[in-house]
Amino acid sequence: MKWIELHAIRKGIFEFVSCQSEERRLRFPWLAEERCMQSLQLIFPDGHTLAGDEVIPEIISRLRGYRILSVLFKLPVIKSVLFALYRKLADNRYIISQFIKPLIPE
Repeated sequence: MKWIELHAIRKGIFEFVSCQSEERRLRFPWLAEERCMQSLQLIFPDGHTLAGDEVIPEIISRLRGYRILSVLFKLPVIKSVLFALYRKLADNRYIISQFIKPLIPE
């Protein structure tokens, strides 16, 4: 998540709240912890929520230097491949994070 914060088009565009936190329970009581733990959730200011692979194009469109990649998600074949790749990464996120964590400055 730190990488996303570092590349956001402006500071504060993303806010990260742990699924298991009291803050999440207070601010988003309708978001069940089980659902939150299953996949990444993106909650817009109006309360609209995206989950899992739906989140990726939205995040990419808000990253400096990566916004052009959001066009790829509009192409059906490429979109399918990217979503399959996302699913593979998401299924192995805890293992992958252990390798990436040392590479990201605090």
